[in-house]
Amino acid sequence: MKKTLKAAVALSVLAAPAYAANLENPLYMPKQGAMYSKTSVGLMYKIADDTTAMVNKGHDGATEFPIWRLHEDLGYGITDRLEAYAKVGYTHDDDIDRKGMHQGRVGLKYRAFETTDGFAWDVYADAHLGGVSPMSGSYGLNGFDYDNYSNGRWGFHAGTQVGKTWSKFTSAMFFEVLQTFGNDNNEIDISKSQLAPYVAMGVLPDEISVDLKSTTEFNAGLKTFYQIDDRWSVGAGFTFKHHEDNGVEGLATSIDGDRLVPYAVGGAMVNVPLNTIVSALETQLEDMNDGFDEYIISLSGSYQLTDATQVSLYGEYTFDDAHNGSQNGTDVKAELGVRVNVQF
Repeated sequence: MKKTLKAAVALSVLAAPAYAANLENPLYMPKQGAMYSKTSVGLMYKIADDTTAMVNKGHDGATEFPIWRLHEDLGYGITDRLEAYAKVGYTHDDDIDRKGMHQGRVGLKYRAFETTDGFAWDVYADAHLGGVSPMSGSYGLNGFDYDNYSNGRWGFHAGTQVGKTWSKFTSAMFFEVLQTFGNDNNEIDISKSQLAPYVAMGVLPDEISVDLKSTTEFNAGLKTFYQIDDRWSVGAGFTFKHHEDNGVEGLATSIDGDRLVPYAVGGAMVNVPLNTIVSALETQLEDMNDGFDEYIISLSGSYQLTDATQVSLYGEYTFDDAHNGSQNGTDVKAELGVRVNVQF
């Protein structure tokens, strides 16, 4: 009887799949002292939509390709249930001469609850690094042209994820909030705007900064994962991202607002305080109506080269709904890329 029991236990151990820890699994967390890297290189294709902002710029329906996208995710297991992580993303788009860091996050994730039957609950928080570089661009007669992807604001994410593993299949849901804090970390060229005459007169600098409002945004989604065997796995997901309207609270650059300058009123030129003109522009930009929502569908297939190295092919397609002032709306937005995952 004892021999039979021992044999049954041995067979059950041999029959159980001995998969290496898979970094594509949404519930993956590094063990204490372990470190991982996820490096992605993607190529994006976009066709701009017909928002008012795009029509004014003459860019509605325009194609942007190739857009290069780079991502780097790093993580370290402080304990088996506490992880420190960093996420950085960079985009380069020659068609609109726009490039820079589009994502920067550094924070902690804690596994608050885990059961033997595969259920897990994570909570996390991180610093939003949008203030590492200032928002930069030029404001002209046709609106704002961005030079980079930074909003110039610092902030934080707070989120939670719950999921469960059934043998080879894992599913997880997440929700997170992004709070940014308004500041004047921006550089805006106005030398070709309606304020250009006052730049030429020397009463306004050719570059200004404005006080931007704080924003509250959120993301939510579903991730699924299936381990086919000890080498192959596949994943799919859906993510919703809400991007809030930006707004200007006032001019941060110091000017001589009481100085009288010429201004056209009813076909005649009259002298008015410079503050009057600047305030009228600030009112126009108080709500920039540039928010947008994204609905992202993602698929991936992965192959485990070794216990420590994995290669994934991924694809994303994004549907979006942009406000009239947004320059981020698209008719087509697709990305295909390769990701290399390494565990140390």
